[in-house]
Amino acid sequence: MHLKLSFSFHGEAARQEKAAGRKRKIWGQAPGFGLRVFARYFSLVLLVLSLSLSAWPGSLPAARPGEVGLSAGRLERLSQVMLSYCNQKGAPGLVVLIVRDGKVAYHRAFGRFRLDKPDPMPLDAIFRIASQSKAVTSVAVMMLMEEGKLLLDDPVSKYIPEFKETYVAVKPEGKEAKGFSLVPARRQITIRDLLTHTAGISYGDGPAREEYLKAGIHGWFLTDKDMTIGEVVKKLVRLPFDAQPGERFVYGYNTDILGYLVEVVSGMTLAEFVEKRIAGPLGMKDTCFFLPESKASRLAPAYGADENGQIKMTEDPAKSPYVYGPRKCYSGGAGLVATAEDYARFLQMLLNRGELGGVRILSPKSVELMTADHVGQIYSGGKQGFGLGFWVTRSLGASGLPGSVGAFGWGGAYFTTYWVDPAEKLVAVFMTQLLPVPSSCSDLQNKFRTLVYQAIEKSYSQPGH
Repeated sequence: MHLKLSFSFHGEAARQEKAAGRKRKIWGQAPGFGLRVFARYFSLVLLVLSLSLSAWPGSLPAARPGEVGLSAGRLERLSQVMLSYCNQKGAPGLVVLIVRDGKVAYHRAFGRFRLDKPDPMPLDAIFRIASQSKAVTSVAVMMLMEEGKLLLDDPVSKYIPEFKETYVAVKPEGKEAKGFSLVPARRQITIRDLLTHTAGISYGDGPAREEYLKAGIHGWFLTDKDMTIGEVVKKLVRLPFDAQPGERFVYGYNTDILGYLVEVVSGMTLAEFVEKRIAGPLGMKDTCFFLPESKASRLAPAYGADENGQIKMTEDPAKSPYVYGPRKCYSGGAGLVATAEDYARFLQMLLNRGELGGVRILSPKSVELMTADHVGQIYSGGKQGFGLGFWVTRSLGASGLPGSVGAFGWGGAYFTTYWVDPAEKLVAVFMTQLLPVPSSCSDLQNKFRTLVYQAIEKSYSQPGH
């Protein structure tokens, strides 16, 4: 469409120039007249092209709540509750964003950027999204699958040979029993095991916890490591895992291993792959593993509850490893930072079945596979299913939360969360920086979810609404 517009302007300019030439012969006008006409229409061509290109990857379009079936009055309830948590319950600043039918209907910031200063939280604040990185890395794996470079049920050892033989730590029976015994894994770990967290790999808190501590690999935070993710993974694979592959949902380093897999298969670092293949094409301009110093002032401080339940700063951006650390370890499981709008663009791509603004990241069938339940009763006792990177709602009654069957989402350690509801054409993003979470704020995410859904006046999932 845009090319046709451009060529039609070009053709019109040529016709005008031809007509102007005839007029010059009749009226004796200066030859520069035609150049001025051409310059005028050429500038119009550039304007049309710039408008066409600005549709992507610029800001998501906006709409009034009523235009996309939301109640402005009911959204005010959401605003008042978010504000009350900042003003009365000690929550640090928040940014929340709701996209419906592809348009931003609500994008608000609450509270202060720093609790020790009066400056308000800006909409473009940058947050540590921790485990929300998992969805991005999972998409990277699916992209490589689409290129014919891997299959989900391939053994990981096909790409990382160290995984050919792995071991499981078995704790002896009895509450007082100590130590563990080692048994070989009954089968090799597959890529799908890692995507669904059924490989038996934890963050180091299983029976072999002391071994993980001795190895210097314990807990989800890898951003401050002075080693590459490949070096971390090769140390990790020598440690005993917590369960046999495919038998239990064990949340852990699975997606960090997948990040290294992406590096091996693609020939790029994970940071390069995310920037060149996902963040760049989608216009996620503030999404990365390590921020340049020019953006450090927008990185929100991290807060957490102390032993008395009081909120204190736990990471000052002026000393953050996300800016000033070794900048070597790209943690696909928990290492990215992003703004609320950046992450909403990524989620809108998934809601659009793999495409945003004319840029296709995945096939619709790959998104369908990612958002299907792969684990049955293994995750949450069946209250929710689990796909390739996030929970998925199989039964509304079993989940006990407002939403729709087919919705999917996850969150991050700093008390961030998101979900996508395809039936309602809805994307919701909640950003703050709070770890550990004080009891006064522990119900805030579920209240956010409830208040988003109560604002729906027109339901896209129910005929006649």
